[in-house]
Amino acid sequence: MCQPRIYAPKGYVFRTANVIRLGYLRANYEKQVAMGLRESRLVTGDEVRETFPQMRGEDIVGGSFCSTDGFVDPYSAMIGFMTWAAERGATLWKGVPVTGIAQDKNGIAGVETSRGHVATRRIVNCGGPWAAEVAGLAGIDLPIEPLRRMLVPSEPFDEFPHTAPMIIDMSNGFHFRPESRGFLLAWNDPEETPGFKTDFDVTFVEKILTRAADRVPCFANLPVNPKRSWAGLYEMTPDHHPILGGVPGVPGFFLANGFSGHGVMHAPATGKILSDLILTGKTELIDVSLLNLARFSEGRTIHETAVL
Repeated sequence: MCQPRIYAPKGYVFRTANVIRLGYLRANYEKQVAMGLRESRLVTGDEVRETFPQMRGEDIVGGSFCSTDGFVDPYSAMIGFMTWAAERGATLWKGVPVTGIAQDKNGIAGVETSRGHVATRRIVNCGGPWAAEVAGLAGIDLPIEPLRRMLVPSEPFDEFPHTAPMIIDMSNGFHFRPESRGFLLAWNDPEETPGFKTDFDVTFVEKILTRAADRVPCFANLPVNPKRSWAGLYEMTPDHHPILGGVPGVPGFFLANGFSGHGVMHAPATGKILSDLILTGKTELIDVSLLNLARFSEGRTIHETAVL
């Protein structure tokens, strides 16, 4: 039987019309090379224009490209991990709300659910957009808000090459990639406000198509059926970086929250970091104190410039 392809390494192209952002890409590239990533490279404006003549590119000053970047199928990855865990003895409860968190003088003592009490000394909050509500059950103030993001797939369209990588316009965050016989369009609407909004706003179609046609003129003819578009929720922190690690004052409560759109990419490292902290109290993978909850009250936030 044919297995689903969870990861497709089609590459990412970041392009920019701003010399300051080009400096940002150059700094990222230098760090990537220093850490052993050999597939990443900088590209000139001429290279971008020659590779994608269908795009308007007279203002592009350069960019970066990494051939091993790609697209992941989060649902298939999730099912794969769940199946692997279940086959090795894990018990998975689906659709079971957490209604309370029990504590005693030693810290976490258990979890109350709609299926009853679960005794445990360790809890990992990976509640996504609902993480703040879960933390609140333990008396923890977690600075995470849900933010709607919307995606627009096109109908079949052959006027732009389907061999293209993900292409990101750093001037406004508009990005797109091939999807089946069409293209998937995405953009971070700055007018969006926080909240548990999962309905698709049809006015978003005109907004994103305007940006698409501005950068890729042939996309003015891109056929779109709004009924195939959808919305989901990002879990946003104030600095758009995740919150990882234990919570001072609540022994046994661990956080893996607030990935601000980076979650599926960071998931393998996050799992390793949290398992290290739970089992040994430390991790060699990163300096996890940089991403702890206390950074917000201590003024140690980390500026993120590439939220897509």
